Amino acid sequence: MANRRRRRGVPPAATVGVAVVLAAVVAIAGSWQGPTVGGVGVFALCVAVAFVINWVAWIPASLWRTERFYDLTGSVTFVAVVVTALAGSPAPGGAASVWRVVVAAMVVVWAVRLGSFLFRRVRRDGSDGRFDKIKVHPMAFLATWTLQALWVSMTVAAALAAVTVADGLGGVWAVLGVIVWLKGFIIEVVADTQKRRFRSDPANVGRFISTGLWSWSRHPNYLGEITLWCGVALMAVPTLAGWRWVVLASPVFVWFLLTRVSGIPLLEARAAARFGDDSGYRAYVERTPVLLPRLRRPIRDGASRGTP
Repeated sequence: MANRRRRRGVPPAATVGVAVVLAAVVAIAGSWQGPTVGGVGVFALCVAVAFVINWVAWIPASLWRTERFYDLTGSVTFVAVVVTALAGSPAPGGAASVWRVVVAAMVVVWAVRLGSFLFRRVRRDGSDGRFDKIKVHPMAFLATWTLQALWVSMTVAAALAAVTVADGLGGVWAVLGVIVWLKGFIIEVVADTQKRRFRSDPANVGRFISTGLWSWSRHPNYLGEITLWCGVALMAVPTLAGWRWVVLASPVFVWFLLTRVSGIPLLEARAAARFGDDSGYRAYVERTPVLLPRLRRPIRDGASRGTP
């Protein structure tokens, strides 16, 4: 899924340690006054499941030095986590029981759709260039799998809060959350589909996409992803109390990761290095916002070259 590389100069062991500590803080906060299994909070158990899955998957990936099932493992982790939350939490009864299933289904639909999309892409391309220098170093590679577990735990935190402590779930917050989620999901799916079709057309070899949603934003797929997780967080609001309010960091984490760490910065740098001398690309960058579209209608330009 998202590329979660460690920062240059940070030892892999330190990266793993920081990720585990952050996840533990969220697990403890999310478990506050929530259901337990064997004395362990269900929320915390879900976070543990995320790490176990990714650490186990790292073993064959490291032995074979392959990243081909990295994104697929991310999807499996999301599904496993929400299923664990549903299985381990008592149903509250009434409308809240239905809404908690809706929240879980939203996570599963998004994860399966994105994970299968990324898995097909890496199979088509043969490899993922993000991992070329990492997968040959077992500890550095472990750090990326650990960060994926942290990414899952942080991203799904609000959904886990809604599923594990569903009392109060529903009403205006739920309806508003579903509307926002649907809007984000549609934006992400349409953006990915438009780019896939553009790149699969031999006539577009050596060109960058600047049509459709990509004429409104240089990264509409990320805009959609951030939006849909905001929708999930809105649904969780009525269920929050005390330390569980920490889970609202979920959409903030997604925004920070995609805009400041691994998503947009890496893609923008790659595109600038490849197309920086192209006047058409420079014009596209100048008129098209990085993430949030402007209110005015964008100027369309069919003379684009290259694909960021």
